[in-house]
Amino acid sequence: MTTMIYGATGAIGGAIARNLVASGNTVHLVGRNAERLQSLASELGSGATVGDILDPEVFARAVADAGAPLQGLVYAVGSIALKPLGRTSDEDMMQDFRLNALGAAQAIRAALPALKASEQASILLFSSVAAGLGFASHASIAMAKGAVEALTRSAAAELAPKIRVNCIAPSLTRTPLSEHLTASEQMSTSLAQMHPLQRLGEVDDIVGLAELLLSPKSGWITGQVIAVDGGRSRLAGKK
Repeated sequence: MTTMIYGATGAIGGAIARNLVASGNTVHLVGRNAERLQSLASELGSGATVGDILDPEVFARAVADAGAPLQGLVYAVGSIALKPLGRTSDEDMMQDFRLNALGAAQAIRAALPALKASEQASILLFSSVAAGLGFASHASIAMAKGAVEALTRSAAAELAPKIRVNCIAPSLTRTPLSEHLTASEQMSTSLAQMHPLQRLGEVDDIVGLAELLLSPKSGWITGQVIAVDGGRSRLAGKK
């Protein structure tokens, strides 16, 4: 059976795909960058669907391409668009909501028949430390990710016991998406020191937990938002 991965051309989605295939699983990749997607699909020997999350037709097409049953669904799509609230337009907020929250709901809804065709299935979504902690200039993305966390709990309640739904909430992680925040060594060091573990996240910090939540080994875990954030969301630190 197959795990569908939205955002497969991103650093985290791609790493999850590679990890699953290395463990003997089959994946179906979804992403908007055709060249990068086809390259990864060729590397992994997997199926792929090229499409933009903002196109509502992509979800049904991806499910049709992947086929049933599906044993997993990963929605690893995100954005880091930071602006003061007074300079954040309605369009900015709707873009963040559509990419992060509405897209996740659309992906789940489209995949439900294929997920229900599996004996047991798992859905994995992604939030952010910003949904639980107040950060300046994060209003739009925090609202969107807060909706993802609410979706996680609601869907987990509705889809139990056959389908589990969980969410990973990272703090700042070194990926191409976050390069505008980590490119400067001085800024990177300053941001790292805000975490009790005194470093920024790496993709590998997330991948292992993602594989666990998608596997039967986490068969009694659902409706959870799990922080992978160097302690930032729960610990005051030493300063």
